[in-house]
Amino acid sequence: MPSHNLLDENVKQSLSSTIFDLLRTRILNDEYNKGEKLNELSLSKELHISRTPIREALKELESEGLVESIPNRGVFVTGFSPRDIDDLFEIRVLLETLSIRLAIERMTDEHLSRIQDIFDLMEYYTSKQNFEKINKLNIEFHEAIYSATQSHYLEQLLSDVHFYVSVTSRHSIMRYDRLDTALEEHQEILEVIKNKDIEKAEAVMEKHIRKTQHLVRKYYSEKQANQG
Repeated sequence: MPSHNLLDENVKQSLSSTIFDLLRTRILNDEYNKGEKLNELSLSKELHISRTPIREALKELESEGLVESIPNRGVFVTGFSPRDIDDLFEIRVLLETLSIRLAIERMTDEHLSRIQDIFDLMEYYTSKQNFEKINKLNIEFHEAIYSATQSHYLEQLLSDVHFYVSVTSRHSIMRYDRLDTALEEHQEILEVIKNKDIEKAEAVMEKHIRKTQHLVRKYYSEKQANQG
Protein backbone atom coordinates (compact mmCIF):
# COMPACT_ATOMS: atom_id res chain seq x y z
CA MET A 1 0.00 0.00 0.00
CA PRO A 2 1.16 3.61 -0.60
CA SER A 3 1.26 4.35 3.13
CA HIS A 4 3.76 1.53 3.66
CA ASN A 5 5.95 2.83 0.85
CA LEU A 6 5.87 6.30 2.36
CA LEU A 7 6.75 4.90 5.78
CA ASP A 8 9.66 2.95 4.32
CA GLU A 9 10.88 6.10 2.55
CA ASN A 10 10.70 8.10 5.78
CA VAL A 11 12.64 5.43 7.65
CA LYS A 12 15.28 5.40 4.92
CA GLN A 13 15.59 9.19 4.98
CA SER A 14 15.80 9.17 8.76
CA LEU A 15 18.59 6.60 8.68
CA SER A 16 20.59 8.47 6.06
CA SER A 17 20.14 11.68 8.10
CA THR A 18 21.43 9.89 11.20
CA ILE A 19 24.47 8.64 9.29
CA PHE A 20 25.00 12.12 7.85
CA ASP A 21 24.99 13.64 11.37
CA LEU A 22 27.38 10.96 12.61
CA LEU A 23 29.90 11.36 9.78
CA ARG A 24 29.67 15.15 9.82
CA THR A 25 30.44 15.20 13.55
CA ARG A 26 33.35 12.82 13.06
CA ILE A 27 34.81 15.01 10.32
CA LEU A 28 34.44 18.20 12.34
CA ASN A 29 35.92 16.54 15.43
CA ASP A 30 38.97 15.47 13.41
CA GLU A 31 38.26 11.77 13.77
CA TYR A 32 39.10 11.57 10.06
CA ASN A 33 42.15 13.19 8.54
CA LYS A 34 41.94 15.50 5.57
CA GLY A 35 42.29 13.38 2.44
CA GLU A 36 41.21 10.19 4.18
CA LYS A 37 38.99 7.90 2.13
CA LEU A 38 35.50 7.09 3.42
CA ASN A 39 34.74 3.58 2.25
CA GLU A 40 31.07 2.62 1.91
CA LEU A 41 31.69 -1.06 2.53
CA SER A 42 33.79 -0.44 5.64
CA LEU A 43 31.21 1.96 7.05
CA SER A 44 28.45 -0.52 6.25
CA LYS A 45 30.21 -3.22 8.24
CA GLU A 46 31.07 -0.88 11.11
CA LEU A 47 27.54 0.51 11.46
CA HIS A 48 25.73 -2.73 10.60
CA ILE A 49 23.55 -1.15 7.93
CA SER A 50 23.20 -1.36 4.15
CA ARG A 51 25.30 0.82 1.87
CA THR A 52 22.32 2.80 0.51
CA PRO A 53 21.84 5.24 3.45
CA ILE A 54 25.62 5.62 3.69
CA ARG A 55 25.78 6.54 0.01
CA GLU A 56 23.00 9.11 0.50
CA ALA A 57 24.75 10.55 3.57
CA LEU A 58 28.00 10.90 1.63
CA LYS A 59 26.19 12.79 -1.13
CA GLU A 60 24.81 15.19 1.46
CA LEU A 61 28.27 15.65 2.98
CA GLU A 62 29.58 16.45 -0.48
CA SER A 63 26.88 19.08 -0.98
CA GLU A 64 28.10 20.73 2.24
CA GLY A 65 31.69 20.66 1.05
CA LEU A 66 33.00 18.30 3.73
CA VAL A 67 33.92 15.47 1.35
CA GLU A 68 34.85 15.19 -2.31
CA SER A 69 33.77 12.39 -4.63
CA ILE A 70 36.42 11.51 -7.21
CA PRO A 71 35.22 9.26 -10.07
CA ASN A 72 36.73 5.77 -10.01
CA ARG A 73 38.59 6.56 -6.78
CA GLY A 74 36.02 7.14 -4.05
CA VAL A 75 34.97 9.72 -1.47
CA PHE A 76 37.61 11.68 0.43
CA VAL A 77 37.47 14.02 3.42
CA THR A 78 38.13 17.66 2.56
CA GLY A 79 37.32 19.21 5.94
CA PHE A 80 37.59 22.98 6.41
CA SER A 81 39.72 25.43 4.46
CA PRO A 82 40.75 28.77 6.01
CA ARG A 83 38.16 30.43 3.77
CA ASP A 84 35.44 28.07 5.01
CA ILE A 85 36.27 28.97 8.60
CA ASP A 86 36.28 32.69 7.87
CA ASP A 87 32.97 32.45 6.00
CA LEU A 88 31.36 30.68 8.95
CA PHE A 89 32.56 33.26 11.42
CA GLU A 90 31.59 36.21 9.21
CA ILE A 91 28.05 34.82 9.08
CA ARG A 92 28.15 34.22 12.82
CA VAL A 93 29.20 37.82 13.52
CA LEU A 94 26.28 39.16 11.50
CA LEU A 95 23.70 36.83 13.02
CA GLU A 96 24.89 36.95 16.63
CA THR A 97 25.25 40.73 16.80
CA LEU A 98 21.69 40.92 15.49
CA SER A 99 20.55 38.28 17.96
CA ILE A 100 22.00 40.06 20.99
CA ARG A 101 20.34 43.29 19.88
CA LEU A 102 16.95 41.62 19.55
CA ALA A 103 17.48 39.63 22.75
CA ILE A 104 18.05 42.81 24.77
CA GLU A 105 14.97 44.40 23.24
CA ARG A 106 12.69 41.39 23.71
CA MET A 107 13.89 39.15 26.54
CA THR A 108 11.83 38.37 29.60
CA ASP A 109 13.06 37.94 33.16
CA GLU A 110 12.95 34.18 32.56
CA HIS A 111 15.29 34.50 29.57
CA LEU A 112 17.76 36.58 31.56
CA SER A 113 17.59 34.15 34.47
CA ARG A 114 18.38 31.28 32.10
CA ILE A 115 21.45 33.08 30.71
CA GLN A 116 22.61 33.88 34.27
CA ASP A 117 22.16 30.27 35.39
CA ILE A 118 24.23 28.98 32.47
CA PHE A 119 26.98 31.50 33.20
CA ASP A 120 27.05 30.45 36.87
CA LEU A 121 27.57 26.85 35.76
CA MET A 122 30.31 27.95 33.35
CA GLU A 123 32.04 29.69 36.22
CA TYR A 124 31.81 26.56 38.39
CA TYR A 125 33.09 24.15 35.74
CA THR A 126 35.85 26.54 34.71
CA SER A 127 37.17 26.33 38.26
CA LYS A 128 37.09 22.52 37.86
CA GLN A 129 38.70 22.72 34.39
CA ASN A 130 35.99 20.44 33.03
CA PHE A 131 36.38 21.03 29.29
CA GLU A 132 33.44 18.92 28.12
CA LYS A 133 31.00 20.66 30.46
CA ILE A 134 32.36 24.09 29.54
CA ASN A 135 32.04 23.39 25.82
CA LYS A 136 28.45 22.22 26.28
CA LEU A 137 27.57 25.24 28.41
CA ASN A 138 29.23 27.57 25.91
CA ILE A 139 26.80 26.30 23.28
CA GLU A 140 23.85 26.61 25.68
CA PHE A 141 24.84 30.18 26.61
CA HIS A 142 24.64 31.35 23.02
CA GLU A 143 21.50 29.35 22.34
CA ALA A 144 19.85 31.00 25.35
CA ILE A 145 20.52 34.37 23.73
CA TYR A 146 19.02 33.12 20.47
CA SER A 147 15.95 31.96 22.36
CA ALA A 148 15.61 35.37 24.01
CA THR A 149 15.13 37.00 20.59
CA GLN A 150 11.80 35.16 20.38
CA SER A 151 12.34 34.98 16.64
CA HIS A 152 11.76 31.54 15.14
CA TYR A 153 13.32 32.64 11.85
CA LEU A 154 16.52 33.88 13.45
CA GLU A 155 16.77 30.83 15.71
CA GLN A 156 16.52 28.57 12.66
CA LEU A 157 19.19 30.49 10.77
CA LEU A 158 21.47 30.42 13.80
CA SER A 159 20.92 26.72 14.47
CA ASP A 160 22.04 25.88 10.92
CA VAL A 161 25.26 27.84 11.34
CA HIS A 162 25.84 27.14 15.00
CA PHE A 163 26.26 23.40 14.59
CA TYR A 164 29.44 23.97 12.60
CA VAL A 165 30.61 26.82 14.78
CA SER A 166 30.01 24.95 18.04
CA VAL A 167 31.94 21.90 16.90
CA THR A 168 34.88 23.87 15.49
CA SER A 169 34.91 26.28 18.44
CA ARG A 170 35.70 23.46 20.83
CA HIS A 171 39.21 23.69 19.38
CA SER A 172 39.50 27.18 20.85
CA ILE A 173 37.73 26.80 24.17
CA MET A 174 39.19 23.41 25.15
CA ARG A 175 42.60 24.83 26.04
CA TYR A 176 43.92 25.60 29.51
CA ASP A 177 45.15 29.02 28.38
CA ARG A 178 41.66 29.86 27.08
CA LEU A 179 39.49 28.90 30.05
CA ASP A 180 39.72 32.11 32.08
CA THR A 181 39.59 34.51 29.14
CA ALA A 182 36.55 32.72 27.67
CA LEU A 183 34.78 33.00 31.02
CA GLU A 184 35.62 36.73 31.21
CA GLU A 185 34.22 37.27 27.73
CA HIS A 186 30.96 35.53 28.59
CA GLN A 187 30.72 37.55 31.80
CA GLU A 188 31.16 40.73 29.78
CA ILE A 189 28.38 39.62 27.42
CA LEU A 190 26.13 38.91 30.40
CA GLU A 191 26.81 42.33 31.94
CA VAL A 192 26.00 44.31 28.78
CA ILE A 193 22.78 42.31 28.43
CA LYS A 194 21.84 43.19 32.01
CA ASN A 195 22.67 46.85 31.36
CA LYS A 196 20.63 46.79 28.13
CA ASP A 197 23.50 48.52 26.33
CA ILE A 198 22.78 47.44 22.77
CA GLU A 199 25.65 49.24 21.07
CA LYS A 200 28.23 47.88 23.51
CA ALA A 201 26.61 44.44 23.43
CA GLU A 202 27.12 44.19 19.67
CA ALA A 203 30.77 45.22 20.02
CA VAL A 204 31.41 42.81 22.88
CA MET A 205 29.79 39.93 21.00
CA GLU A 206 31.82 40.62 17.87
CA LYS A 207 35.05 40.81 19.89
CA HIS A 208 34.25 37.44 21.48
CA ILE A 209 33.53 35.81 18.12
CA ARG A 210 36.66 37.28 16.51
CA LYS A 211 38.80 35.88 19.33
CA THR A 212 37.27 32.44 18.78
CA GLN A 213 37.79 32.77 15.03
CA HIS A 214 41.47 33.54 15.52
CA LEU A 215 42.01 30.51 17.78
CA VAL A 216 40.08 28.14 15.51
CA ARG A 217 42.08 29.25 12.49
CA LYS A 218 45.28 28.82 14.48
CA TYR A 219 44.25 25.28 15.46
CA TYR A 220 43.54 24.19 11.89
CA SER A 221 46.68 25.91 10.58
CA GLU A 222 48.86 24.10 13.13
CA LYS A 223 47.09 20.81 12.44
CA GLN A 224 47.68 21.16 8.69
CA ALA A 225 51.33 22.04 9.26
CA ASN A 226 51.79 18.95 11.47
CA GLN A 227 50.15 16.71 8.88
CA GLY A 228 52.38 18.19 6.19
